[in-house]
Order: sequence, then structure tokens, then C-alpha cells
Amino acid sequence: MIKNIIFDFGDIFINLDKQATFVEMAKLGVTKISDEMIGVYHQYEKGLMTTDEFIDFFYKKFEIPKADLVYAWNAILLDFPKKRLDFLKELSESKKYRLFLLSNTNDLHIKWVQDSLGEVFYNTFEKSFEQFYLSHEINFRKPDSEIYEFVLNVNNLVADETLFVDDLKENTDSANKLGIHVWNLIPKKEDVTELFTKNKIN
Repeated sequence: MIKNIIFDFGDIFINLDKQATFVEMAKLGVTKISDEMIGVYHQYEKGLMTTDEFIDFFYKKFEIPKADLVYAWNAILLDFPKKRLDFLKELSESKKYRLFLLSNTNDLHIKWVQDSLGEVFYNTFEKSFEQFYLSHEINFRKPDSEIYEFVLNVNNLVADETLFVDDLKENTDSANKLGIHVWNLIPKKEDVTELFTKNKIN
């Protein structure tokens, strides 16, 4: 029986354009993503690098002004359909499941989301979860197994009683190896509001 549900954020609740940042960075002269850049990105998502350090890296390497980099970096972020918030709020108020958010994200993205959604919308979203885990605040990122073990252990969750919803297969595969039930949601073809029709949850 499922007692706990862990949700991803991007392309589960908020829509993403995963190519947009690459397109905008190319306009700024960054046409190839190096291993060094990926490493910096992962460090930033883990909260092991400040926003200023992240921006300085790109400025020193490519002379990209801060405002241009922030715009390009946030281009991935789109809209958050209200029907998804309504679904989550109803699920939370039912008290049938313990709900958790587990997102790979960073300070720049979260600040954009907060400003874009507004305080009431964002606070309603955050308060719908028992715990609201953002990778840059807990120093872990998916698909590393440590992040799932952290959530399970800190909250005394049983893997076999837990469902994890994420749009990236590498993330759901990693969680599934620990015995967590998973739904690898396919954006644009499936929606989180279909949770109970797409999954056998008792």
C-alpha cells in the first residue's frame, strides 16, 4: 500500500522548455557544453557553489554579462497550470498520503519561480508538502542514490510504501533500485493530475 508520494517539480508541476537555455546560451556565443560546465552546473545544483560564483564562472570564461546569463538560465522555466496546484492542494487536504517535493534546482530558478508565480501561489504550493526538498538546500541531487536514501531515512519512510514521480527515467530508475515505486511521467503525454488513473495506488 502506498502511504507516501514524492514528487519532482520541473515538468511535473511547472512546465519546462529544456532546449530554451541552450538556444539562449548559443545566442551569447556558448555553442558547446563542456564537461567543466556540466560539473559547475552540478555543483551549483548541489548548493556547493554560490550564485555569484556560478555567474562569475561564465563571465570569466565567456564574458557573459550577469543579466544576459540570468535570462538565458531561466529561459527553461515556463508556466505552472493552476489545475495542478488545485489537484495537489486537494490531495494534501485529504491527508491520505504523506507528500514530499524533491527537486534538482538552484537559487536562480527558485527566485524566478517565486517572482513569477507570486507569493500566494508559491506558498500554497510549498505548504502542500510535508517536506519541500530542493537540491541546492540539501546538497544532494538526483539521480544519486544518496538523495533518495536521505528522504527515506530522515522521514522514516518505507521504500515499498513510497511512490516517486519524475519525468526523467534516470531518476526513476535510480529510485526504483532502492525499492521505491515509480511513475516515469512523460511530459505533454501525461499529467500529474492523472496520478490515480496511471498508477495503482491503494
